[in-house]
Amino acid sequence: MAENRASRVTEGIPCWVDAQLPDLEAGKRFYGELFGWSYEDWYRGSVRALKDGEPVAALAHKADGRMPTVWTVYFATPAAEVLARRVRETGGQVVAVPMPMGELGTAALAADPEGAVFGIWEPGTHTGFGLRHAPGSFVWAELYARDTAGANGFYGGLFHDALFGPDAEPDFGRAPVTDVFAAEMPPHFLVHFRVEDCERALAEVNRLGGRVQAGPFAASYGTVGVVADDQGASFAVLER
Repeated sequence: MAENRASRVTEGIPCWVDAQLPDLEAGKRFYGELFGWSYEDWYRGSVRALKDGEPVAALAHKADGRMPTVWTVYFATPAAEVLARRVRETGGQVVAVPMPMGELGTAALAADPEGAVFGIWEPGTHTGFGLRHAPGSFVWAELYARDTAGANGFYGGLFHDALFGPDAEPDFGRAPVTDVFAAEMPPHFLVHFRVEDCERALAEVNRLGGRVQAGPFAASYGTVGVVADDQGASFAVLER
C-alpha cells in the first residue's frame, strides 16, 4: 500500500525530488508517457508532477546551460539554516544557501565530503511527496560513494534518527560507485522511481529517446535499471 501525505517531519527522510532540464516541455512529454504523470504550474515557471492527483516531483527549466541536467533528492529538515551549518561543520559544503520559496518552504543545496550533491527542504505549505512507493512515484535514493564507511559516518551524523532510529524508514542506501558505474564516475545520488515491470520500463525509456545505462540487475531493495532521459538526466527505475 502506498504511503500518503506525511504529517510529520523526520529530519533526513527523502521528501522531494526535482529535475533541472534544458527543455521543460520535452521533459513533461517524456515523464508523462513513462510514468503517467500530469502537471500543474508551480513555482517560478516550474511544474509540479502529479500521479493519481498527488504531487510526486517537480520539473524546472535549467536557465544556466553550465549547470548539470540532473535529478536532485531533497531531505526534510525542520530548520534548513541549522542543518546547513551542521553540513559545514561535518566536512560538507553548502552549494546554495537556504532560500525561501514563497510560502512553499525553504530550499538549499549541499554536498557531502566526496562532492555528492543533495537538497535540503524545510517545509512550509509544501510538505513534500503526496505519494511515494507506488508505481510512478519516488521509492528510493541510492548514494554511490567511493568511501561508503565515510558516507555512513557523515549521513549518520546528520540524519541519525532517520537512518538508524527505532522507527527508521530511510528510503536511502549507500553503495560503492564501482558496483554499477565506471571507477571515474564521481560520487552522486541516484533517484529511483517505482515501476511494475523493470524490463518493460527500460524498453519504454528507449522508445522515448532515453538511454539504458545499466541493468536490469538485482539489488537488496529490488530489481533496478539505471537510465537517462532524452536530455541526459540520470535516474533509476525499481521493481519491487
